[in-house]
Amino acid sequence: MRTEIRIAGFGGQGIIRSGLILSMAACIYGDKNAVQTQSYGPESRGGSCKSEVVIADEEIDFPLVDEPDVVVIMSQEAYHTYINTAKENASILVDSEMVTERADPPNTKIFNVPATKTAKELGKAIIANVVMLGALVSLTNLVTFEAMKEAILRNIPKGTENLNMKAFEKGYDFGKKLLKKKNVPAN
Repeated sequence: MRTEIRIAGFGGQGIIRSGLILSMAACIYGDKNAVQTQSYGPESRGGSCKSEVVIADEEIDFPLVDEPDVVVIMSQEAYHTYINTAKENASILVDSEMVTERADPPNTKIFNVPATKTAKELGKAIIANVVMLGALVSLTNLVTFEAMKEAILRNIPKGTENLNMKAFEKGYDFGKKLLKKKNVPAN
C-alpha cells in the first residue's frame, strides 16, 4: 500500500504543519512508513504553499507525490493549481468557505468541509487545519483517530490542547456525516 497526499493552501493556514502531523501520525503512532516534503513561496504568510506526504506499508523509495490519492485544498489559488492533479477516484477535501469558484473534476470523490467556518465558530480561524485533519482521518482511514490525536497533541502550543481537540473532533464527526450522506465507504 502506497498513498500519496497533497495538502495545499496559503502560508499561515498550517499547511506545512498539517503534513508534518499526518506523517508523524502514520510513522510514529501508526506503524507505517511516511515521508513529508514541502514547498512555499517567499512570503511567510499569504503566499502559496503545499505539503506532500507519502504513507506506505513498505519502504518508500520515491518520496515525491506524483499523482495524489488524496488532495486537501484550503484556498482558491490552491484549488486552481492542484484540483486537476489528483488521480482518478481520488478523494478531494475542499474548504468550502475558502474555495468558491469551482469546476470539480469528474471521477473523483469531492468532500466539502467547512474547516475555516468551523474553526471560526470554535473561536480561532487558525485551527482550520486541525478541523481538516479530523475530516481527513474519518474520510480516508489513512491513520487512526488515536494516532492523529497523539500527533496533534505533540505539535501544538501548550495551552491550546482543548481547543485543538475540539477542532479535530468536529472535523472527524463532520467527515463521518459526509460518508453517511454520500454513502461512500472510507478507503
